[in-house]
Amino acid sequence: MYIKRTIENTVKKLSEQFKVVLVTGARQVGKSTLLKECFKDCNYASLDKPNIRELAINEPDLFLQRYKAPLIIDEIQYAPNLLVYIKAIVDEKSDKGQYFLTGSQQFHLMKGVSESLAGRVGIVNLLGLSLNEISNNINPKPFIPTNNYIETRRETAKTYTISDIFKVIHKGFYPTLNNGEVEDLDYFYSSYIQTYLERDIRDLASINDEMAFLKFIRIVAARTGQVLKYSELANETGISEPTTKKWLSILVTSGLVYLLEPYYTNITKRMTKMPKIYFLDTGLCAYLTGWSSAEVLEKGAMAGAFFETFAIAEILKSYLHNGKRAPLYWYRDIDKKEIDLLIERDGLLHPVEIKLTSKPDKSMVKNFDTIKNKGEGAVLCLSQQDLPLTKDVNVIPISFI
Repeated sequence: MYIKRTIENTVKKLSEQFKVVLVTGARQVGKSTLLKECFKDCNYASLDKPNIRELAINEPDLFLQRYKAPLIIDEIQYAPNLLVYIKAIVDEKSDKGQYFLTGSQQFHLMKGVSESLAGRVGIVNLLGLSLNEISNNINPKPFIPTNNYIETRRETAKTYTISDIFKVIHKGFYPTLNNGEVEDLDYFYSSYIQTYLERDIRDLASINDEMAFLKFIRIVAARTGQVLKYSELANETGISEPTTKKWLSILVTSGLVYLLEPYYTNITKRMTKMPKIYFLDTGLCAYLTGWSSAEVLEKGAMAGAFFETFAIAEILKSYLHNGKRAPLYWYRDIDKKEIDLLIERDGLLHPVEIKLTSKPDKSMVKNFDTIKNKGEGAVLCLSQQDLPLTKDVNVIPISFI
């Protein structure tokens, strides 16, 4: 069963503007399914299949004769040599939407794309399902904590209890876990990690000790929502700091981890310059950190971190799946005043606190006044309805994202 995606409109618009469309994202987030749904008349070739990959690598001309445009090519990073041949073909025609590519290894992939298809390709990044997509309640607008945004969501957003939210958080956001295809979470995630180690990691870097890398992934997962400190990661994993930086960059480029950059300006050095780590799928994060059920996670020591991770990922999806850059930051100054999230829009900074509570109070937003050029702010929480907290800060239910 296909679950409708917010990003469909963006992909279709790109196909009308560019000769090639590239959808990047982690494994199993639904890249090829999305393209097949949007462009049902296209031919299809998956480079995950060894025989087709071999043809694409060794006989690119023959491959492109066999699989004619309009064509969806899945996992293009396995045959980056095809990009030069695709360029030659699309340059002969003015038609838009000739090739649709997917890729799950952004580092190697983007280098080849920028060299071969500059000016010819529209690029989008697909994450897992959003809460709205799971509930078949598509939200076509990026999240911004303004009164206008709240009014648009008030009539359409669904309400969720804390147990509802943690069931979603624990299951995760991969389509096959939410469309009835797979029900055993442990089986899915153990297979996912094994495939990730065997395919992507060996392609991205020469990692001799896969068990050490798996330990590293688990340690990063346990730090979701925390400030990134390479020295602490290195000490806990037993690897060097340069290796820690390299391995973390692999998790980022393969779409498993997101680094929320700090907000600072060139005119001040009073603000932290360290990003925060967020796992992009809370279900995978829960599996890696050993939370056996939604009920246990909800009552556990990491409940707040998982709720914050979930909220950040949902906000990120609201931008990327609408084809927008995500202007997201976090804030901490020398006085250790922190704000979970700043959203930059039209010269204003909109502060957001993310709280695992249904009854937020004004003390939670006391640091908002440290922000210059401050726009409307919010506390994202488990409240069942939106309410004003101060004259320029609203309580917003998590489902409004």
